[in-house]
Amino acid sequence: MSTHTGDGPADLDLSLYREDVPAHPPLAALAGLPADDRKQLLLAGVDPGEKERSGSFFQMDHSVVHCHSRHEGVEMLAVGDARDKYDGLKEYWWQAVAMDKDRYTRRAETRHGQGYFIRARAGAKVHYPLQACLYLTEDKLAQDVHNIVIAEENAELNIITGCATSHGVRSGLHVGVSEFYVQKGATLSFTMIHHWPEQMAVRPRTAVIVEAGGTFVSNYICLVPARDIQMYPTVTLRGPNAAASLNSVLMARPGSLMDVGSRVLMEAPDCRAEIVSRAVSTGGKIIARGHLVGAQPGAKAHLECKGLLLSEQGAIHAIPELEGRTPDVEMSHEAAVGKIARDEIEYLMARGLSEQDATSLIIKGFLSLEIVGLPPNLKKELDRMIAETDVDAM
Repeated sequence: MSTHTGDGPADLDLSLYREDVPAHPPLAALAGLPADDRKQLLLAGVDPGEKERSGSFFQMDHSVVHCHSRHEGVEMLAVGDARDKYDGLKEYWWQAVAMDKDRYTRRAETRHGQGYFIRARAGAKVHYPLQACLYLTEDKLAQDVHNIVIAEENAELNIITGCATSHGVRSGLHVGVSEFYVQKGATLSFTMIHHWPEQMAVRPRTAVIVEAGGTFVSNYICLVPARDIQMYPTVTLRGPNAAASLNSVLMARPGSLMDVGSRVLMEAPDCRAEIVSRAVSTGGKIIARGHLVGAQPGAKAHLECKGLLLSEQGAIHAIPELEGRTPDVEMSHEAAVGKIARDEIEYLMARGLSEQDATSLIIKGFLSLEIVGLPPNLKKELDRMIAETDVDAM
């Protein structure tokens, strides 16, 4: 089985990042933020006007300054408040992610840097997404958060999380532990959009547990990458007929390292899983990992990784893994890395586009994934972000 931790000899020097920062006052509404901050939020998929949102969470550095739910079936709290309210959240706290997994999980446990608690109560149908933003305003600051998300039995929940920094921040560390619990028959769609500056180091540590008949959909979008991103979420399909779909859209610029992957463990009969990634390197290095484990009869799964390498200075390393532990499984994978076909560019140029515009259009089309089950309004927002991506500036 694959192992992937952040304890390697070439990993981050944590002494470079500071931890102390003044507390920020509460914020009545995200619309009250300065114009520059509102613009940064939009680039991370978070709407400061909170239109068509069921609730909002906003953490600035170490301070939760705004948190409320507009849906009676959803509870949304700062995770520290949730632990006080629910006796430490013992049923969920460090139950999906191992506290001693690596130096970053150990760090998150010792610092208790807040994060969000979101729970959709049994049977709740939350059509408009909730949004959560983890935001840095200070250069070279370390932000450590621990998030808990629960979709109770037969609930339907959509969440958008945006991670970003204020305009003047160029470097920092973000460590995010996230634990997701999808109960029987529930559906949880989670979209994470990273919009980091060029010197950020990012270490998400995520695990998901899905019970019988539950569905978990994850969409990870990173078109403006940090210097160093390392993440490898693991989904455990624990109940019969559980399903997971993990999709990622990545673009690596010169000097960036994106070590991004997903793993799905199908530990009950008749589970289904899909891992799909689109990766473009304009000079950075991308390691695209995928690991599917069929441990029980009836497992059906597919892994797909496609990459475009647009610079001799860049690199894309696709690592697909299939692991069958019983004869009655159906698993497949497809991996491809290459360049843009010249005839595609010439076709568009013959219709009036410049070579630069033709290349940009092809890249944006390549990055546009058809994600099954994505709410239409969220799909529209993601399409807009990809369409507005400044490929030339990368």
